[in-house]
Amino acid sequence: MSERIAKFMARSGVCSRRQAEEYIRQKRVSINGEIIVSPAVNVEGSEKILLDGEKLPQPMQTRLWLYHKPAGLVTSHRDEKGRPTVFEHLPAGMPRVISVGRLDLNSEGLLLLTNDGELSRRLELPSNGWSRRYKVRVHGQTTPEKLAELQKGITVEGIAYGPISAKIESTQGTNSWLSVTLKEGKNREIRKVMKALGLEVSRLIRLSYGPFQLGSLPRGEVREVPAKVLREQLGNGADR
Repeated sequence: MSERIAKFMARSGVCSRRQAEEYIRQKRVSINGEIIVSPAVNVEGSEKILLDGEKLPQPMQTRLWLYHKPAGLVTSHRDEKGRPTVFEHLPAGMPRVISVGRLDLNSEGLLLLTNDGELSRRLELPSNGWSRRYKVRVHGQTTPEKLAELQKGITVEGIAYGPISAKIESTQGTNSWLSVTLKEGKNREIRKVMKALGLEVSRLIRLSYGPFQLGSLPRGEVREVPAKVLREQLGNGADR
């Protein structure tokens, strides 16, 4: 069966579908010796497909890992500022992987990694209905009533954020630990929303992403999701 070239590239694990489309527009992809300029091309996988002159790896069995990201690492394969990246600090023996979404430099906790760019794109979509749960330490004064207002959504600097569940777990002086759950996960969403409430985030830990839990996974370690569990959670999308 044929499929769009960008989807094939994503499944090969070298990039996401969106990145593949950008590479194509940059004339970095060729099929059987001809540079292509549009992602509206179907392939069957038997073609000679090159990215920057290098042959693409064949799509592999879809795999997914849980990674306990430490603070201080950038979720990027290369950082223009030379900061240390997640992918430079993965345990030896890991295949080339990409992340499902991101955690910013100072955030920590659960980051999903996969060898399948198409799966990464799927799991990032808000339409899948998966919640992301965080433990957040904030500095400043707030109340349960004020946090409950976030269930209605909030607009900060022209950006509309969907419903957010935020509850106080404990308070000591002007510092509180909150339990925060959301479904969109826009760029630095929690930090921006809390700032709008007059709260400064001093620590942010992701505890879960959909059905996948951080649990007791040690900081800096990875654990692969068993194929059976992956099929149960993702259905036919994991059968490649």
